[in-house]
Amino acid sequence: MYRFLLTPRWLGGTALAVAAVAVCVWLGSWQLGRFEDRVSTHQETKQSLTASGEARPIDALLGPASPQVTTETVGKPVTVAGEYDTEHQLLVPNRVLDGKQGYYVLTPLRTADGHAVAVVRGWAPGNPPADPAGAAHAAEPAPTGPVTVTGRLQANESVGSNGAVAGGLPAGQLGMINRASLLNVLAYDGWYDGWVSADQVPAGLTVVPTVQPQGGDGLTLRAFQNLGYTLEWFVFGGFVVFMWFRLMRREAEAEQDRALGLDPVLD
Repeated sequence: MYRFLLTPRWLGGTALAVAAVAVCVWLGSWQLGRFEDRVSTHQETKQSLTASGEARPIDALLGPASPQVTTETVGKPVTVAGEYDTEHQLLVPNRVLDGKQGYYVLTPLRTADGHAVAVVRGWAPGNPPADPAGAAHAAEPAPTGPVTVTGRLQANESVGSNGAVAGGLPAGQLGMINRASLLNVLAYDGWYDGWVSADQVPAGLTVVPTVQPQGGDGLTLRAFQNLGYTLEWFVFGGFVVFMWFRLMRREAEAEQDRALGLDPVLD
């Protein structure tokens, strides 16, 4: 009854079906591998953000060879030596911590060579004062004189990430922590890329944990697209197998009818 499978037509069709299933399995496996790679990158980034280690001078991580904060350096402990510019403290509103609305207290720190580092000395709940005088004294003043700050390196903010906005805020407030925004407010000789969240904060403020850069943790929508493509290719492969078996059963039933003389009579 199944001798028809050895005919050229069925041999060719079976070979084509096997090839189609093999391609679907290969593509599905490749997409699954891409998904697993992105999950692995996500896990490695999380471990990097939470891993403790010896703090290194900021120049060791942001030097001429690698001046920008990357997913590999985000969250790394650093030290910064210099003096706080207490006259130009800024407040960064619309920052959420532990589900509560608040703001960052950012005080520029001038290094010996004239460059500046944006140091977030902590987070405070509520809305920042709207007037410049209130903004300048919203938190305990930064210490004067030479200091060495230990904290975590953070990536530049962009519009839409973690409450960042482009502008439209009162004097004394900053909508987005990045080099371009800081240069518009304070024209120092140069700003280090990113910012530093201090490990030791004044009374009334809370330490700002490492903020994951937007889209930099590896587990993005693209990863779940890879998983969706994996399922699609496996479904396509299963559909090819299903259709092959269905056609084979129909042909076998037709062969059986012909053997019994049940072929339909054509006029």
